[in-house]
Amino acid sequence: MKIKYFAWVRERIGKGEEILDPPPTVRTVGELVAWLSSRGETYAHAFETPKVIRAAIDQVHVRPETAIAGAREVAFFPPMTGG
Repeated sequence: MKIKYFAWVRERIGKGEEILDPPPTVRTVGELVAWLSSRGETYAHAFETPKVIRAAIDQVHVRPETAIAGAREVAFFPPMTGG
């Protein structure tokens, strides 16, 4: 699946997107965040406060407990503000 990173999540990881194949034990967005955090220091830094990270599956905002089965794209971004 394609994983996309935006704003300071992208800056901390050092890339805007990548293609990954998470293990079968990773079933939800929250589990994906935990798995990504274990991939190294830059990922751990980007996801150090998972409650502030927002996610979208195939361009639809989702919650951490949402299943990732069948997702073509998962995007992660920090909270957005308007003004």
